[in-house]
Amino acid sequence: MDDLITQATSDDEHRRGAVVAVLPIGSFEQHGKHLPLVTDTLVACLIAHRIATDHGLFLLPPLTLSCSHEHATMPGTVSISAPTLYAVVHDTWRSLDASGTPGLLIVNGHGGNYVLSNLVQELNVNGPRVSLFPTREDRERARTEAGLDSSADEDMHGGEFEVSLLLHGAPHVVREGIDEDDHTASSRSHLLTLGMAAYTPNGIIGRPSLATAAKGKALLTSFSESAAAHLHLIGGR
Repeated sequence: MDDLITQATSDDEHRRGAVVAVLPIGSFEQHGKHLPLVTDTLVACLIAHRIATDHGLFLLPPLTLSCSHEHATMPGTVSISAPTLYAVVHDTWRSLDASGTPGLLIVNGHGGNYVLSNLVQELNVNGPRVSLFPTREDRERARTEAGLDSSADEDMHGGEFEVSLLLHGAPHVVREGIDEDDHTASSRSHLLTLGMAAYTPNGIIGRPSLATAAKGKALLTSFSESAAAHLHLIGGR
């Protein structure tokens, strides 16, 4: 996993001269019995690393704690508040802008980080500089191009999408038994009130049994291609 975190030196970045940085944001939350607490962080890093490599961007280290309050009753989950996440990402962009890298692509690996949408809207008031990736359209395109069998609604947490990416990019973290963890909870009307524990006994909402490394590889390829449109807007390329 070390190759997912940048090893670049100051001189490396000076020579690269990137005008857009890539910030992976994950979480530290339960992902059932057979996936690590850092699953969302690994997913964000895999996507961010691929995009940064393909497009010659400044890869930042990941933010590993975020807003996982819906998982709070499950062991191992650690959260920070939405204002804290807002402040950290806002300050990160200000630092980048001051040092000559005004563009920022935020790769969000955790669906509960709602505050990021508000932050990106605010930072772009004076012109496009920050983009939140992937959008729903980016994810749907990737799911289709990778041939995922489950629907986006069905595949909420620890399912085919996340496990496929891990099987491709970090297979050693996927423990034996994950293919027996399928759990469906298509109706989750009160998730924000009741949390995940009200809808899943094992921490999974999805079908990890459908995951393959080949699907994970195809997902990354699609994401890298979709990122081009975002980069054109915030980096002038």
